[in-house]
Amino acid sequence: MKFQTRNKFNPAFNYASFADMVMQWLIFFLLSWSFVVTPGIKVQVPKMQTGEVQADRQTIVTLTNDGRIYLGSEEVTKTTLAQKLIPILDRDRTHVIVVRADKSVSLQSAVDLIDIAKGVGAQRFMIATESPTQAAQ
Repeated sequence: MKFQTRNKFNPAFNYASFADMVMQWLIFFLLSWSFVVTPGIKVQVPKMQTGEVQADRQTIVTLTNDGRIYLGSEEVTKTTLAQKLIPILDRDRTHVIVVRADKSVSLQSAVDLIDIAKGVGAQRFMIATESPTQAAQ
């Protein structure tokens, strides 16, 4: 007496699980890509012909054309800026403070931010500029 097995090998490939994995990868990469983008604070920095790229540890202080101040992506005031910079500078006094001011902002406003940072112990400063090649993109 010969018994037949009900479970036979089916050589057809099931594409449903593969499509699910590809969709999950696509969602993962689309979501992680948004974390790489710089903060969405819109300022037009001045253009400069010669410049250098700073790769050290840095903190970006942004000054918008309407007078708002951001430390990273967090909005601060002039009084709270000093309080927020103290813990950053306590860890490393050579930390670079990058002032990213809109080109329509007065020079005095940018100097005021540098003065606040210098008052809490900052020693290194940079002013963010845009190279002509970045402006074309």
